[in-house]
Amino acid sequence: MKERRIAMSKKILLCAAMAALMLTSCAGEEATGHTLSVKGEGQRSEEAAPILAECRNDVLFKAEGDQNNPLITNYFCADPTAVEYNGRLYVYGTNDDQQYREKGDSDNSYERIKSFVMLSTDDMVNWCFEGIIDTASVAPWIYASWAPSVVSREESDGKTHFYLYFSNSGAGVGVLTAESPTGPWRDPLGKPLIAPDTEGLGDCPSPFDPGVCIDDEGVGWLTFGGGKAAEGSDYMPGVARIVRLGSDMISLDSDITPVNTPYFFEASELNYFNGTYVYTYNTSWEKRLEWDSTGIVPAPPACSMAFMRTKTPLDTDSWEYVNYYLRNPGELGMEYSNNHSHLQKFGDRYYLFYHTMLLQKARGIDHGFRSLCVSEAEVDEENAYISNCEANKFGAAQIRPADPYAVRQAEEVWLTDCEFTETDGLIAARCESGKVAAVRGADFGEKSRRFWAKVKGRGTIEVRLDSPEGEKLTAVTFDCDDWTAMYSDAEAEGKHDIFFIFDGDFEFDEWQFT
Repeated sequence: MKERRIAMSKKILLCAAMAALMLTSCAGEEATGHTLSVKGEGQRSEEAAPILAECRNDVLFKAEGDQNNPLITNYFCADPTAVEYNGRLYVYGTNDDQQYREKGDSDNSYERIKSFVMLSTDDMVNWCFEGIIDTASVAPWIYASWAPSVVSREESDGKTHFYLYFSNSGAGVGVLTAESPTGPWRDPLGKPLIAPDTEGLGDCPSPFDPGVCIDDEGVGWLTFGGGKAAEGSDYMPGVARIVRLGSDMISLDSDITPVNTPYFFEASELNYFNGTYVYTYNTSWEKRLEWDSTGIVPAPPACSMAFMRTKTPLDTDSWEYVNYYLRNPGELGMEYSNNHSHLQKFGDRYYLFYHTMLLQKARGIDHGFRSLCVSEAEVDEENAYISNCEANKFGAAQIRPADPYAVRQAEEVWLTDCEFTETDGLIAARCESGKVAAVRGADFGEKSRRFWAKVKGRGTIEVRLDSPEGEKLTAVTFDCDDWTAMYSDAEAEGKHDIFFIFDGDFEFDEWQFT
Protein backbone atom coordinates (compact mmCIF):
# COMPACT_ATOMS: atom_id res chain seq x y z
CA MET A 1 0.00 0.00 0.00
CA LYS A 2 1.17 3.52 -0.72
CA GLU A 3 3.61 5.06 1.73
CA ARG A 4 1.30 8.00 2.35
CA ARG A 5 -1.17 5.70 4.06
CA ILE A 6 -0.94 4.74 7.69
CA ALA A 7 2.36 2.88 7.63
CA MET A 8 4.20 2.97 10.95
CA SER A 9 7.02 5.07 9.57
CA LYS A 10 4.51 7.72 8.50
CA LYS A 11 2.90 7.71 11.94
CA ILE A 12 6.31 8.31 13.52
CA LEU A 13 7.01 11.22 11.17
CA LEU A 14 3.63 12.79 11.85
CA CYS A 15 3.99 12.43 15.61
CA ALA A 16 7.40 14.09 15.41
CA ALA A 17 5.98 16.85 13.24
CA MET A 18 3.09 17.48 15.62
CA ALA A 19 5.52 17.66 18.53
CA ALA A 20 7.46 20.24 16.55
CA LEU A 21 4.25 22.20 15.96
CA MET A 22 3.45 22.32 19.66
CA LEU A 23 6.96 23.56 20.49
CA THR A 24 7.01 26.27 17.85
CA SER A 25 6.24 29.76 19.08
CA CYS A 26 3.47 31.83 17.51
CA ALA A 27 6.07 34.47 16.73
CA GLY A 28 7.00 32.54 13.59
CA GLU A 29 10.15 30.71 14.67
CA GLU A 30 10.85 28.03 12.07
CA ALA A 31 10.75 24.33 13.01
CA THR A 32 11.46 21.51 10.60
CA GLY A 33 10.81 17.80 10.80
CA HIS A 34 11.25 15.44 7.85
CA THR A 35 8.71 16.38 5.15
CA LEU A 36 6.93 19.04 7.19
CA SER A 37 8.19 22.56 7.84
CA VAL A 38 6.33 25.10 9.92
CA LYS A 39 6.62 28.75 8.89
CA GLY A 40 4.30 30.25 11.47
CA GLU A 41 0.76 30.22 12.79
CA GLY A 42 -1.99 30.43 10.21
CA GLN A 43 -3.90 33.70 10.11
CA ARG A 44 -7.59 33.88 10.73
CA SER A 45 -8.93 35.73 7.75
CA GLU A 46 -12.35 37.34 7.68
CA GLU A 47 -11.78 38.28 4.04
CA ALA A 48 -12.24 34.77 2.63
CA ALA A 49 -16.04 34.79 2.98
CA PRO A 50 -16.79 36.26 -0.49
CA ILE A 51 -15.47 33.11 -2.15
CA LEU A 52 -18.53 31.26 -0.86
CA ALA A 53 -20.53 32.87 -3.64
CA GLU A 54 -18.29 31.21 -6.20
CA CYS A 55 -18.89 27.62 -4.98
CA ARG A 56 -20.45 25.59 -7.76
CA ASN A 57 -23.95 24.16 -7.40
CA ASP A 58 -22.88 20.96 -9.14
CA VAL A 59 -20.88 19.93 -6.09
CA LEU A 60 -23.01 21.44 -3.32
CA PHE A 61 -26.15 19.57 -4.41
CA LYS A 62 -25.26 16.82 -1.92
CA ALA A 63 -25.29 19.38 0.89
CA GLU A 64 -28.90 20.38 0.23
CA GLY A 65 -30.36 17.43 2.14
CA ASP A 66 -29.73 13.97 3.46
CA GLN A 67 -27.91 12.84 0.32
CA ASN A 68 -24.86 10.58 0.18
CA ASN A 69 -24.98 9.55 -3.50
CA PRO A 70 -22.99 9.64 -5.70
CA LEU A 71 -19.93 8.42 -3.83
CA ILE A 72 -17.74 11.25 -5.12
CA THR A 73 -18.66 14.48 -6.89
CA ASN A 74 -15.51 15.22 -8.89
CA TYR A 75 -15.19 12.04 -10.99
CA PHE A 76 -17.50 10.31 -13.42
CA CYS A 77 -17.10 6.55 -12.94
CA ALA A 78 -19.24 3.45 -13.39
CA ASP A 79 -19.49 -0.37 -13.32
CA PRO A 80 -18.53 -0.82 -9.65
CA THR A 81 -16.75 -3.69 -7.93
CA ALA A 82 -15.37 -3.90 -4.40
CA VAL A 83 -13.18 -5.82 -1.97
CA GLU A 84 -12.63 -5.49 1.79
CA TYR A 85 -9.14 -5.31 3.26
CA ASN A 86 -7.97 -4.43 6.77
CA GLY A 87 -11.21 -2.78 7.80
CA ARG A 88 -11.58 -0.64 4.67
CA LEU A 89 -13.75 -1.21 1.66
CA TYR A 90 -12.04 -0.59 -1.69
CA VAL A 91 -14.24 0.23 -4.69
CA TYR A 92 -13.12 0.29 -8.33
CA GLY A 93 -14.97 1.66 -11.33
CA THR A 94 -14.74 2.37 -15.05
CA ASN A 95 -13.16 5.81 -15.45
CA ASP A 96 -15.87 7.65 -17.40
CA ASP A 97 -14.04 10.84 -16.45
CA GLN A 98 -11.27 9.94 -18.89
CA GLN A 99 -13.76 9.91 -21.76
CA TYR A 100 -15.38 13.09 -20.44
CA ARG A 101 -12.10 15.00 -20.30
CA GLU A 102 -11.20 14.00 -23.84
CA LYS A 103 -14.64 14.15 -25.50
CA GLY A 104 -16.95 15.78 -22.97
CA ASP A 105 -18.93 17.65 -25.62
CA SER A 106 -20.30 14.42 -27.13
CA ASP A 107 -22.06 11.29 -25.93
CA ASN A 108 -20.06 8.81 -23.87
CA SER A 109 -18.87 6.16 -26.33
CA TYR A 110 -16.37 4.57 -23.92
CA GLU A 111 -13.59 3.95 -26.45
CA ARG A 112 -11.12 6.35 -24.80
CA ILE A 113 -11.48 4.79 -21.34
CA LYS A 114 -8.27 2.95 -20.49
CA SER A 115 -8.12 3.31 -16.72
CA PHE A 116 -9.98 2.62 -13.48
CA VAL A 117 -10.78 4.83 -10.49
CA MET A 118 -9.93 3.50 -7.00
CA LEU A 119 -11.81 4.65 -3.88
CA SER A 120 -11.94 3.47 -0.26
CA THR A 121 -13.97 4.07 2.88
CA ASP A 122 -14.39 2.87 6.44
CA ASP A 123 -17.70 4.65 7.11
CA MET A 124 -19.62 4.34 3.78
CA VAL A 125 -20.08 8.10 3.24
CA ASN A 126 -16.60 9.67 3.21
CA TRP A 127 -14.67 8.26 0.26
CA CYS A 128 -10.93 8.51 -0.24
CA PHE A 129 -9.57 8.79 -3.77
CA GLU A 130 -6.85 6.13 -3.95
CA GLY A 131 -5.58 6.95 -7.43
CA ILE A 132 -5.98 5.71 -10.99
CA ILE A 133 -5.07 2.33 -12.44
CA ASP A 134 -3.53 3.28 -15.79
CA THR A 135 -4.49 0.11 -17.64
CA ALA A 136 -3.01 1.37 -20.90
CA SER A 137 0.45 1.49 -19.30
CA VAL A 138 0.14 -1.74 -17.32
CA ALA A 139 -1.39 -3.74 -20.20
CA PRO A 140 -0.58 -1.87 -23.44
CA TRP A 141 -2.26 -4.54 -25.61
CA ILE A 142 -5.77 -3.44 -24.55
CA TYR A 143 -8.31 -1.70 -26.77
CA ALA A 144 -10.05 -0.13 -23.76
CA SER A 145 -10.75 -1.15 -20.17
CA TRP A 146 -14.19 -1.27 -18.60
CA ALA A 147 -16.23 -3.02 -15.93
CA PRO A 148 -13.72 -4.38 -13.41
CA SER A 149 -14.43 -7.26 -11.01
CA VAL A 150 -12.03 -7.78 -8.10
CA VAL A 151 -11.39 -10.51 -5.56
CA SER A 152 -8.65 -11.24 -3.01
CA ARG A 153 -7.18 -14.39 -1.49
CA GLU A 154 -4.37 -15.19 0.91
CA GLU A 155 -1.78 -17.22 -0.98
CA SER A 156 0.94 -19.66 0.08
CA ASP A 157 3.42 -16.80 0.61
CA GLY A 158 1.25 -15.56 3.48
CA LYS A 159 0.29 -12.39 1.61
CA THR A 160 -3.12 -11.27 0.40
CA HIS A 161 -3.16 -11.12 -3.39
CA PHE A 162 -5.67 -9.11 -5.41
CA TYR A 163 -7.00 -10.18 -8.81
CA LEU A 164 -8.79 -7.59 -10.94
CA TYR A 165 -10.56 -8.85 -14.08
CA PHE A 166 -11.74 -6.35 -16.67
CA SER A 167 -13.34 -5.98 -20.09
CA ASN A 168 -10.91 -5.44 -22.96
CA SER A 169 -13.49 -3.29 -24.70
CA GLY A 170 -16.06 -5.83 -25.94
CA ALA A 171 -13.36 -8.22 -27.16
CA GLY A 172 -12.47 -10.24 -24.10
CA VAL A 173 -11.30 -10.27 -20.49
CA GLY A 174 -7.93 -9.27 -19.03
CA VAL A 175 -6.58 -9.68 -15.51
CA LEU A 176 -4.29 -7.55 -13.34
CA THR A 177 -2.72 -8.60 -10.04
CA ALA A 178 -1.33 -6.80 -6.99
CA GLU A 179 -0.31 -7.41 -3.39
CA SER A 180 -2.17 -4.30 -2.20
CA PRO A 181 -5.68 -3.07 -2.99
CA THR A 182 -4.14 0.12 -4.42
CA GLY A 183 -1.34 -1.53 -6.37
CA PRO A 184 1.12 -1.34 -7.94
CA TRP A 185 -0.75 -3.47 -10.47
CA ARG A 186 0.89 -5.74 -13.01
CA ASP A 187 -0.22 -7.72 -16.05
CA PRO A 188 0.81 -11.36 -15.36
CA LEU A 189 -0.19 -12.70 -18.78
CA GLY A 190 0.73 -9.94 -21.22
CA LYS A 191 -2.41 -10.85 -23.17
CA PRO A 192 -6.14 -11.45 -22.57
CA LEU A 193 -7.31 -14.25 -20.31
CA ILE A 194 -10.43 -14.60 -22.50
CA ALA A 195 -10.42 -13.63 -26.20
CA PRO A 196 -12.78 -14.23 -29.14
CA ASP A 197 -10.63 -17.19 -30.22
CA THR A 198 -10.41 -18.83 -26.77
CA GLU A 199 -10.96 -22.58 -27.12
CA GLY A 200 -14.44 -23.69 -26.11
CA LEU A 201 -15.90 -20.19 -26.02
CA GLY A 202 -18.62 -21.03 -28.50
CA ASP A 203 -20.84 -18.42 -30.10
CA CYS A 204 -20.30 -15.47 -27.74
CA PRO A 205 -19.76 -12.32 -29.85
CA SER A 206 -18.72 -10.12 -26.91
CA PRO A 207 -16.96 -12.11 -24.16
CA PHE A 208 -16.70 -9.17 -21.78
CA ASP A 209 -18.04 -7.82 -18.44
CA PRO A 210 -16.41 -10.37 -16.12
CA GLY A 211 -17.68 -11.29 -12.68
CA VAL A 212 -15.52 -13.27 -10.26
CA CYS A 213 -15.98 -15.01 -6.92
CA ILE A 214 -14.08 -17.47 -4.73
CA ASP A 215 -16.05 -20.26 -3.04
CA ASP A 216 -15.52 -21.87 0.38
CA GLU A 217 -12.99 -24.28 -1.09
CA GLY A 218 -10.81 -21.38 -2.28
CA VAL A 219 -11.72 -22.06 -5.93
CA GLY A 220 -12.17 -19.10 -8.28
CA TRP A 221 -15.02 -18.83 -10.79
CA LEU A 222 -15.42 -16.37 -13.65
CA THR A 223 -18.56 -15.34 -15.52
CA PHE A 224 -18.78 -13.14 -18.63
CA GLY A 225 -20.63 -12.64 -21.91
CA GLY A 226 -22.45 -10.24 -24.20
CA GLY A 227 -24.10 -9.84 -27.59
CA LYS A 228 -26.46 -12.36 -29.15
CA ALA A 229 -25.57 -15.78 -30.52
CA ALA A 230 -26.45 -16.54 -34.13
CA GLU A 231 -28.99 -19.09 -32.91
CA GLY A 232 -30.06 -16.92 -29.96
CA SER A 233 -33.27 -15.01 -29.43
CA ASP A 234 -34.35 -11.90 -27.58
CA TYR A 235 -35.64 -14.14 -24.82
CA MET A 236 -32.57 -16.38 -24.62
CA PRO A 237 -29.54 -14.73 -26.30
CA GLY A 238 -27.34 -17.71 -25.44
CA VAL A 239 -24.12 -15.84 -24.64
CA ALA A 240 -23.65 -15.93 -20.84
CA ARG A 241 -20.68 -18.09 -19.79
CA ILE A 242 -19.01 -19.45 -16.66
CA VAL A 243 -15.63 -21.14 -16.20
CA ARG A 244 -13.62 -22.44 -13.26
CA LEU A 245 -10.32 -20.64 -12.77
CA GLY A 246 -7.01 -22.38 -12.21
CA SER A 247 -5.35 -22.40 -8.81
CA ASP A 248 -3.20 -19.45 -9.97
CA MET A 249 -6.38 -17.40 -10.68
CA ILE A 250 -4.98 -16.39 -14.08
CA SER A 251 -5.74 -19.54 -16.09
CA LEU A 252 -8.83 -21.60 -16.96
CA ASP A 253 -9.41 -24.99 -15.34
CA SER A 254 -12.65 -26.26 -16.89
CA ASP A 255 -14.70 -26.16 -20.04
CA ILE A 256 -16.41 -22.83 -20.66
CA THR A 257 -20.07 -23.53 -19.91
CA PRO A 258 -23.22 -21.66 -20.98
CA VAL A 259 -25.65 -20.21 -18.45
CA ASN A 260 -29.18 -19.93 -19.84
CA THR A 261 -30.04 -16.40 -18.73
CA PRO A 262 -33.40 -15.01 -19.91
CA TYR A 263 -33.28 -11.57 -21.53
CA PHE A 264 -29.55 -11.38 -20.89
CA PHE A 265 -27.70 -8.22 -21.92
CA GLU A 266 -24.42 -7.70 -20.01
CA ALA A 267 -22.89 -6.90 -16.58
CA SER A 268 -22.16 -10.40 -15.25
CA GLU A 269 -21.32 -10.67 -11.56
CA LEU A 270 -20.96 -13.66 -9.25
CA ASN A 271 -21.50 -14.20 -5.53
CA TYR A 272 -21.32 -17.24 -3.28
CA PHE A 273 -23.68 -17.78 -0.33
CA ASN A 274 -23.99 -20.89 1.83
CA GLY A 275 -22.87 -23.33 -0.86
CA THR A 276 -24.86 -21.60 -3.61
CA TYR A 277 -23.48 -19.69 -6.60
CA VAL A 278 -25.53 -16.57 -7.40
CA TYR A 279 -25.11 -15.12 -10.89
CA THR A 280 -26.34 -11.56 -11.40
CA TYR A 281 -26.71 -9.80 -14.74
CA ASN A 282 -28.24 -6.83 -16.54
CA THR A 283 -31.32 -7.68 -18.59
CA SER A 284 -31.87 -6.33 -22.09
CA TRP A 285 -34.07 -3.49 -23.32
CA GLU A 286 -36.12 -5.91 -25.47
CA LYS A 287 -39.89 -6.21 -25.04
CA ARG A 288 -40.89 -9.16 -22.85
CA LEU A 289 -42.83 -11.08 -25.50
CA GLU A 290 -41.89 -14.48 -24.13
CA TRP A 291 -41.62 -15.82 -20.59
CA ASP A 292 -41.29 -19.48 -19.69
CA SER A 293 -40.83 -19.15 -15.94
CA THR A 294 -42.86 -21.21 -13.52
CA GLY A 295 -45.23 -18.29 -13.08
CA ILE A 296 -44.06 -17.60 -9.56
CA VAL A 297 -42.18 -14.48 -10.61
CA PRO A 298 -42.78 -12.05 -13.48
CA ALA A 299 -40.33 -11.32 -16.27
CA PRO A 300 -37.66 -8.83 -15.19
CA PRO A 301 -38.18 -5.17 -16.19
CA ALA A 302 -36.15 -3.73 -19.06
CA CYS A 303 -32.47 -3.09 -18.27
CA SER A 304 -32.84 -4.25 -14.68
CA MET A 305 -30.54 -6.42 -12.58
CA ALA A 306 -31.69 -10.03 -12.18
CA PHE A 307 -30.18 -13.14 -10.59
CA MET A 308 -29.95 -16.89 -10.99
CA ARG A 309 -28.53 -19.55 -8.67
CA THR A 310 -27.17 -23.10 -8.57
CA LYS A 311 -25.02 -25.42 -6.47
CA THR A 312 -23.37 -26.95 -9.56
CA PRO A 313 -22.20 -24.05 -11.76
CA LEU A 314 -20.83 -26.15 -14.64
CA ASP A 315 -24.19 -27.90 -15.12
CA THR A 316 -26.03 -25.61 -17.52
CA ASP A 317 -29.44 -27.10 -16.76
CA SER A 318 -29.03 -26.61 -13.02
CA TRP A 319 -29.24 -22.81 -13.14
CA GLU A 320 -32.55 -21.45 -11.80
CA TYR A 321 -33.86 -17.98 -12.58
CA VAL A 322 -34.96 -16.39 -9.29
CA ASN A 323 -36.00 -12.74 -9.66
CA TYR A 324 -34.85 -9.24 -10.43
CA TYR A 325 -33.47 -7.11 -7.57
CA LEU A 326 -32.71 -3.65 -9.02
CA ARG A 327 -34.86 -1.75 -11.48
CA ASN A 328 -33.31 0.71 -13.87
CA PRO A 329 -32.85 4.12 -12.21
CA GLY A 330 -35.03 5.56 -14.96
CA GLU A 331 -37.98 3.57 -13.57
CA LEU A 332 -37.51 5.38 -10.26
CA GLY A 333 -37.71 8.96 -11.51
CA MET A 334 -34.03 9.29 -12.37
CA GLU A 335 -32.35 9.23 -15.79
CA TYR A 336 -32.24 5.98 -17.75
CA SER A 337 -28.86 4.38 -18.38
CA ASN A 338 -27.31 0.97 -18.78
CA ASN A 339 -27.18 -0.92 -15.49
CA HIS A 340 -24.31 -2.63 -13.67
CA SER A 341 -24.18 -3.60 -10.01
CA HIS A 342 -21.98 -5.25 -7.40
CA LEU A 343 -23.20 -6.82 -4.16
CA GLN A 344 -20.76 -6.51 -1.26
CA LYS A 345 -20.76 -7.44 2.41
CA PHE A 346 -18.93 -4.97 4.66
CA GLY A 347 -19.05 -5.60 8.38
CA ASP A 348 -22.41 -7.17 9.12
CA ARG A 349 -24.29 -5.40 6.33
CA TYR A 350 -24.74 -5.89 2.59
CA TYR A 351 -24.46 -3.03 0.12
CA LEU A 352 -25.41 -2.79 -3.53
CA PHE A 353 -23.17 -0.61 -5.68
CA TYR A 354 -24.46 0.65 -9.03
CA HIS A 355 -24.25 3.75 -11.22
CA THR A 356 -26.65 6.57 -12.07
CA MET A 357 -26.66 9.93 -13.86
CA LEU A 358 -26.98 12.00 -10.64
CA LEU A 359 -23.69 13.86 -11.06
CA GLN A 360 -24.21 14.47 -14.77
CA LYS A 361 -27.62 15.98 -14.07
CA ALA A 362 -26.19 18.23 -11.35
CA ARG A 363 -23.61 19.52 -13.83
CA GLY A 364 -26.24 20.16 -16.48
CA ILE A 365 -24.77 17.56 -18.86
CA ASP A 366 -26.68 15.01 -20.93
CA HIS A 367 -24.07 12.79 -22.59
CA GLY A 368 -24.21 9.50 -20.69
CA PHE A 369 -21.47 10.05 -18.08
CA ARG A 370 -22.15 7.88 -15.07
CA SER A 371 -21.37 8.14 -11.35
CA LEU A 372 -21.01 5.49 -8.64
CA CYS A 373 -23.73 5.08 -6.01
CA VAL A 374 -24.56 2.68 -3.20
CA SER A 375 -27.64 1.54 -1.28
CA GLU A 376 -28.02 -0.83 1.63
CA ALA A 377 -29.19 -4.26 0.51
CA GLU A 378 -30.95 -7.20 2.14
CA VAL A 379 -29.55 -10.68 1.48
CA ASP A 380 -30.84 -13.97 2.85
CA GLU A 381 -27.55 -15.89 2.93
CA GLU A 382 -29.14 -19.18 3.98
CA ASN A 383 -31.46 -19.24 0.97
CA ALA A 384 -29.17 -17.25 -1.37
CA TYR A 385 -31.82 -14.63 -2.03
CA ILE A 386 -31.36 -10.93 -2.87
CA SER A 387 -34.32 -8.75 -1.94
CA ASN A 388 -35.39 -5.86 -4.13
CA CYS A 389 -33.19 -2.79 -3.76
CA GLU A 390 -33.83 0.67 -5.18
CA ALA A 391 -31.44 3.22 -6.60
CA ASN A 392 -31.74 6.57 -4.85
CA LYS A 393 -29.85 9.73 -3.97
CA PHE A 394 -29.72 9.04 -0.23
CA GLY A 395 -27.18 6.22 -0.35
CA ALA A 396 -25.94 4.33 2.69
CA ALA A 397 -25.99 5.47 6.29
CA GLN A 398 -22.73 6.40 8.00
CA ILE A 399 -21.66 3.37 10.04
CA ARG A 400 -19.14 5.20 12.26
CA PRO A 401 -18.26 8.85 12.87
CA ALA A 402 -15.31 10.37 11.07
CA ASP A 403 -12.44 10.92 13.52
CA PRO A 404 -11.15 14.52 13.21
CA TYR A 405 -8.25 13.68 15.56
CA ALA A 406 -6.77 11.17 13.11
CA VAL A 407 -4.53 12.43 10.33
CA ARG A 408 -6.89 12.52 7.35
CA GLN A 409 -6.22 12.83 3.64
CA ALA A 410 -7.52 15.91 1.84
CA GLU A 411 -8.81 13.58 -0.88
CA GLU A 412 -11.03 11.74 1.64
CA VAL A 413 -14.31 13.55 1.15
CA TRP A 414 -18.07 13.42 1.17
CA LEU A 415 -18.18 16.04 -1.56
CA THR A 416 -15.63 18.10 -3.47
CA ASP A 417 -15.02 19.73 -6.82
CA CYS A 418 -11.24 19.82 -6.45
CA GLU A 419 -8.91 18.04 -8.81
CA PHE A 420 -6.73 15.27 -7.37
CA THR A 421 -3.08 15.13 -8.36
CA GLU A 422 -0.63 12.25 -7.95
CA THR A 423 3.15 12.75 -7.95
CA ASP A 424 5.65 10.10 -6.85
CA GLY A 425 2.95 8.21 -4.99
CA LEU A 426 1.66 11.30 -3.14
CA ILE A 427 -1.97 12.14 -3.85
CA ALA A 428 -3.21 15.62 -2.97
CA ALA A 429 -6.17 17.89 -3.69
CA ARG A 430 -5.58 20.74 -6.11
CA CYS A 431 -7.47 23.69 -4.61
CA GLU A 432 -8.44 26.93 -6.35
CA SER A 433 -10.63 29.89 -5.46
CA GLY A 434 -14.29 28.93 -5.36
CA LYS A 435 -13.60 25.25 -4.76
CA VAL A 436 -15.05 23.43 -1.76
CA ALA A 437 -14.69 20.08 0.01
CA ALA A 438 -16.55 18.51 2.90
CA VAL A 439 -16.31 15.57 5.29
CA ARG A 440 -19.53 14.23 6.77
CA GLY A 441 -20.25 13.27 10.36
CA ALA A 442 -17.05 14.15 12.25
CA ASP A 443 -17.27 13.69 16.02
CA PHE A 444 -15.20 16.22 18.01
CA GLY A 445 -16.28 14.86 21.40
CA GLU A 446 -15.89 17.40 24.21
CA LYS A 447 -13.69 19.98 22.47
CA SER A 448 -10.95 20.38 19.88
CA ARG A 449 -8.09 22.84 20.46
CA ARG A 450 -6.20 23.29 17.22
CA PHE A 451 -6.38 22.63 13.48
CA TRP A 452 -3.49 22.04 11.11
CA ALA A 453 -3.29 21.46 7.37
CA LYS A 454 -0.40 20.30 5.22
CA VAL A 455 -0.32 22.55 2.15
CA LYS A 456 1.90 23.83 -0.65
CA GLY A 457 1.24 27.07 -2.53
CA ARG A 458 -0.59 30.28 -1.76
CA GLY A 459 -4.06 30.74 -0.39
CA THR A 460 -6.52 30.31 2.44
CA ILE A 461 -8.46 27.37 3.82
CA GLU A 462 -11.54 28.45 5.70
CA VAL A 463 -13.20 25.81 7.92
CA ARG A 464 -16.94 25.96 8.57
CA LEU A 465 -19.35 23.61 10.34
CA ASP A 466 -22.41 21.87 8.87
CA SER A 467 -22.75 23.95 5.68
CA PRO A 468 -20.71 26.28 3.47
CA GLU A 469 -22.47 29.17 5.23
CA GLY A 470 -22.29 27.59 8.69
CA GLU A 471 -20.33 28.64 11.76
CA LYS A 472 -16.83 29.69 10.83
CA LEU A 473 -14.50 27.59 12.96
CA THR A 474 -11.10 28.80 11.80
CA ALA A 475 -8.96 29.67 8.79
CA VAL A 476 -5.34 29.29 7.79
CA THR A 477 -3.56 31.53 5.28
CA PHE A 478 -0.21 30.54 3.80
CA ASP A 479 2.44 31.33 1.20
CA CYS A 480 4.93 28.47 0.85
CA ASP A 481 6.82 26.78 -1.97
CA ASP A 482 7.34 23.50 -0.06
CA TRP A 483 4.97 21.26 1.88
CA THR A 484 4.21 23.13 5.08
CA ALA A 485 2.05 22.44 8.14
CA MET A 486 -0.08 25.53 8.89
CA TYR A 487 -2.11 25.64 12.07
CA SER A 488 -4.51 27.79 14.09
CA ASP A 489 -6.75 27.59 17.14
CA ALA A 490 -10.03 25.81 16.48
CA GLU A 491 -12.51 24.99 19.24
CA ALA A 492 -15.36 22.65 18.27
CA GLU A 493 -17.37 20.00 20.09
CA GLY A 494 -19.99 17.43 19.22
CA LYS A 495 -20.77 15.97 15.82
CA HIS A 496 -20.59 18.12 12.67
CA ASP A 497 -20.03 18.05 8.94
CA ILE A 498 -16.80 19.91 8.15
CA PHE A 499 -16.65 22.21 5.13
CA PHE A 500 -13.37 23.48 3.68
CA ILE A 501 -13.71 26.62 1.55
CA PHE A 502 -10.69 27.38 -0.62
CA ASP A 503 -9.22 30.63 -1.90
CA GLY A 504 -5.99 30.85 -3.90
CA ASP A 505 -4.09 28.25 -5.88
CA PHE A 506 -2.44 25.47 -3.88
CA GLU A 507 -2.19 21.77 -3.05
CA PHE A 508 -3.73 20.28 0.09
CA ASP A 509 -2.50 16.92 1.36
CA GLU A 510 -3.52 16.26 4.98
CA TRP A 511 -5.37 17.78 7.93
CA GLN A 512 -6.04 17.08 11.60
CA PHE A 513 -7.63 18.56 14.69
CA THR A 514 -5.81 18.11 18.00
